[in-house]
Amino acid sequence: MLVDMMSGARIMRVPYAQDYAQFMSRMTPAEISAAKARLDELIDGTEIQTAGWMPGKDWTDTPFQPIYEKAARYSEEAAARCFGLMVWQVFMERPEKWTSGRFEKDAEPIGSRTYFQVP
Repeated sequence: MLVDMMSGARIMRVPYAQDYAQFMSRMTPAEISAAKARLDELIDGTEIQTAGWMPGKDWTDTPFQPIYEKAARYSEEAAARCFGLMVWQVFMERPEKWTSGRFEKDAEPIGSRTYFQVP
């Protein structure tokens, strides 16, 4: 479950839903399921995750490769956007309560959302 950091209200929709739907339409259900399952594996047992740090830099032979090749059509910028939206979706679907925001590390903005569990 993903909740708004300020209000605590449950978030029920992925932002940029049309873009996300377009990306997902280019992948098979099996590819989507594999990518989401890998994200769940990365999240399991953690209390904080930063989306851009989760996949690693090289997606070759990983469940994330179809995001770059098919959903984003070999665009790194589009792949990052698609991946970030998929991460949002996965956090929405989890049983634990999570929230997210944009933060800094060493006084520099982190380029992606950070998610953390809330009690």
